Amino acid sequence: MRLYKGRIPPIASAIVKALVANNDIETQSPKQVEHDIEAVLKTYLEAERQVNEEARDLMQSRKLAPHELGRIKRLVAERKGIAIGDDTLDYLLDQIVAVLMYSEAVEEVFVEDVDLRRRMAPIFKQEMAVEEQLERETRAQLGHVQEGTRTWEVEYRRVMEEIRRRKGL
Repeated sequence: MRLYKGRIPPIASAIVKALVANNDIETQSPKQVEHDIEAVLKTYLEAERQVNEEARDLMQSRKLAPHELGRIKRLVAERKGIAIGDDTLDYLLDQIVAVLMYSEAVEEVFVEDVDLRRRMAPIFKQEMAVEEQLERETRAQLGHVQEGTRTWEVEYRRVMEEIRRRKGL
């Protein structure tokens, strides 16, 4: 799962609205709860950025092959105590549940942790659909370039960034 900085406020807002509408939590200041959730997501993005930087530095210093990047990122993330890749969603849900339990803005939580996770997961899955749409748009624009070549990699990154920028991601 890929999390975009520009999508954090809408995600936090949707989570709070869903939890309040279903009487899963009680709060007098939903905006503060949104800010608490945003803080969790922004902290994750920063930690993920640090993992990526550290992994690239290790790759360079040890002169490892590019195909080793995923393994090195997983090792660095594990050492830092965060999850990346397929485990990101579960990790983020756990972090948000924890912040809801300790937030001063949440007066009461009326459901079990698992129910909170079930209510929030579809919101994140919608965001994953945005990522898949970006991938399809990028590939559609690169139909003339042979996949797997160096040109493909360069053009893929350029087009993806252009689409992200255009969509405010």
